[in-house]
Amino acid sequence: MQNFESHTPMMKQYLTLKAENPDILLFYRMGDFYELFYDDAKKASSLLDISLTKRGASAGEPIPMAGVPYHAVEGYLAKLVQLGESVAICEQIGDPATSKGPVERKIVRIVTPGTVSDENLLPERLDNLIVAVYQEKAKFGLASIDMSSGRFQISEPENKETLKAELQRLAPAELLYCEDFAEMDMLANSKGLRRRPIWEFELGTAVQLLNRQFGTQNLTAFGVEKAILGLCAAGCLIQYVRDTQRSALPHIQSISLIQNNENIQLDAATRRNLELTQNLTGGSENTLSAVLDKCVTPMGSRLLKRWLHQPIRQVEKLRLRHNYIAEILQFDLIAQLQPLLQQVGDMERILARVALRTARPRDFSRLRLALAQLPEINQILKISPKFTALSLLISEFPPILDLLERAIIDNPPLLIRDGGVIAEGYHAELDEWRSLAQGATQYLEELERRERETTGIDTLKVGFNAVHGYYIQISQGQAHKAPIHYVRRQTLKNAERYIIPELKTYEDKVLKAKGASLALEKQLYDEIFEQILPHLGDLQLASLTLAELDVLVNLSERAETLNYVQPEFSNEIGVKIENGRHPVVEQVLKDPFIANPVELNQQRHLLIITGPNMGGKSTYMRQTALITLMAYIGSFVPAERAVIGPIDRIFTRIGASDDLASGRSTFMVEMTEMANILHQATAQSLVLIDEIGRGTSTYDGLSLAWACAEWLAKKIRSLTLFATHYFELTAMPEQITGTMNVHLDALEHNNSIAFMHSVQDGAASKSYGLAVAALAGVPQNVIKLAKQKLTQLEKLSSKSAVKKSDILSLQAELPLLNEDESKNEVLEMLEKLDPDELSPKQALSYLYQLKKILN
Repeated sequence: MQNFESHTPMMKQYLTLKAENPDILLFYRMGDFYELFYDDAKKASSLLDISLTKRGASAGEPIPMAGVPYHAVEGYLAKLVQLGESVAICEQIGDPATSKGPVERKIVRIVTPGTVSDENLLPERLDNLIVAVYQEKAKFGLASIDMSSGRFQISEPENKETLKAELQRLAPAELLYCEDFAEMDMLANSKGLRRRPIWEFELGTAVQLLNRQFGTQNLTAFGVEKAILGLCAAGCLIQYVRDTQRSALPHIQSISLIQNNENIQLDAATRRNLELTQNLTGGSENTLSAVLDKCVTPMGSRLLKRWLHQPIRQVEKLRLRHNYIAEILQFDLIAQLQPLLQQVGDMERILARVALRTARPRDFSRLRLALAQLPEINQILKISPKFTALSLLISEFPPILDLLERAIIDNPPLLIRDGGVIAEGYHAELDEWRSLAQGATQYLEELERRERETTGIDTLKVGFNAVHGYYIQISQGQAHKAPIHYVRRQTLKNAERYIIPELKTYEDKVLKAKGASLALEKQLYDEIFEQILPHLGDLQLASLTLAELDVLVNLSERAETLNYVQPEFSNEIGVKIENGRHPVVEQVLKDPFIANPVELNQQRHLLIITGPNMGGKSTYMRQTALITLMAYIGSFVPAERAVIGPIDRIFTRIGASDDLASGRSTFMVEMTEMANILHQATAQSLVLIDEIGRGTSTYDGLSLAWACAEWLAKKIRSLTLFATHYFELTAMPEQITGTMNVHLDALEHNNSIAFMHSVQDGAASKSYGLAVAALAGVPQNVIKLAKQKLTQLEKLSSKSAVKKSDILSLQAELPLLNEDESKNEVLEMLEKLDPDELSPKQALSYLYQLKKILN
């Protein structure tokens, strides 16, 4: 322990508290300011753009110092939290009047990016999560808490890729990791990294802490007892949250296990490529969320984003959501429910602040407004028996509503310390103290009138200020008329101020009344928490259901406004979409969107997609994935009809760029993503592949593209859309069952090209590469030179091709091989073929035929 004996008593107290929290900023309350000293002051000065001063000395050295006013602290905290900093709030808890030496102080809470609950410190429509990750060998445990709602979840990602996808989905504001965590490269880009000791992840301690939090003897009721690594992460997390909040956490009432088989798995690349809530440049514009999210409550908006990132596989639950949307549309309930839900507001986060006892007066007035909407919402839901399950979860709370209506004024001030929060008539003693304090105006007017008459001084007036209290003021010109019992209190340039015994007695009485009034009001305010907290669980359930209702009503409005239809679910593997549309692209296009069909099933499970650049291949593939995903969150979809079978994963390999930070080239990124697909995909996976193999030489790229397509078609049999510019791949349907050619149409005239954006059966007739280059503005002389080179290359390819008679002869000989002949002889025949005499398309074709014989 450090020795602070050479410091002043005040600095000794500060340094002792600072030593408990060496890595975070300490806001040390001194009167009306929170002060920072030494290195904290220097850091805060830079981060907050506040003045750095030196005042006094301790241990023989000047003390660097910076401070912020206590009444404006929230704005400074918000800025620090956004910068990823944590702050320990140290308050005066002792009485200055009775303290010998420095007033007693204590750290009452630690504000961290992941544990904040204050309204001003949180992104309104985004979850704010704190996450812990634990590793044992090649296995992982993950736990997350949303402090603003109390949602506590654990999972056990099956491998590094799944963990990476989960961390991307959760996007934690803070990430706790064990000091022996081996895969640090995976956490490199994470915000708010916090290194924690190994003992915080010990299983026995974790179970003990969780049982204490939930008031249980074991965790059997939550169904998490077998998720050992997840529980280890959860133990560290609950300990960290308790340490930072320094208070009970009654809103964290349960823990749930996320099972991978309950959700459609989306890897990190897929989330990025589909632009669910963030576009490829990092913004939120032109994303699926931007189109679908018109929720009227912030908690509904956050829930919808969770649905988008975690589509579920429970078809019955999805059909229930679809039925709710259908009923809302049938009974035209959107206009009735949305205004009421808007008044409900962010009930979820208000309840979290109530649980933490940090709710402000306006939180209580908003909660009162929210509860007042529930009877009418339930009355509307009675229109259809299908809403019964929802309605049962939205309990009404007459006692709490009555309490808040009686206790809190209509428009309360921002803070309880300002007073005037508790309504008149709620408490008789409070009304008496207030009456005494508020009676000052009438008394002072009467005193001023009487003193003017008694003294004959017409400039005399009675006033008050916070420094000198009550006073009688007389102008300098008439000050000589002041009676002898007037005691001078203050001299001004043009006036004198006095006090008299009667006014002093009344001042003491009024100030006592104001102090007593504020103290009693604070006590009554605290009692409101006590009366609400026993109902917290039911209130949280109602708020979660109201958020879900907001999402369903929002999706109903989107379906009606954007012409979406209810999708159908099938037990057979496949995706059939009639006239599907890209939900985002159709909103940004000025021209009408060209709708297209897609049909994938067990007999037609891989589509080779060809066509020009800008022809719409990527849009076509992405819309298929987005329509499928929308169906699996319970939304209606942009199509004339959609029938979708079981899907376990969605993979995309669309576009790539160098990952310079990790030293990986475009091709390496491409191959890493492709390897993940080939290892993880199943027959129930939807796979989108766009232009695989572009990052290497033509023949290497072509060979890889063919091999990947063949593996997906023959071994995995996943539902695959495979876009390519390698026209050699269009020969695949002739050789592999279950594969088909489709293309995006285009028309070329002279040197111009028109994209039809229409999907047709069969392969594209050409690539239109030169026409697209001309459209992009490549100079005509360059286009002309390219055409000359293209002609030369085509002639060269024609000359190097083998004669037709030789090929026919080879084809005739192969079936004559005796069954007893060894496969080595066939391999020798393959070696005798001179690849220089075959065009790439022919070489691949005969390679495939010879391999087929070998198999």
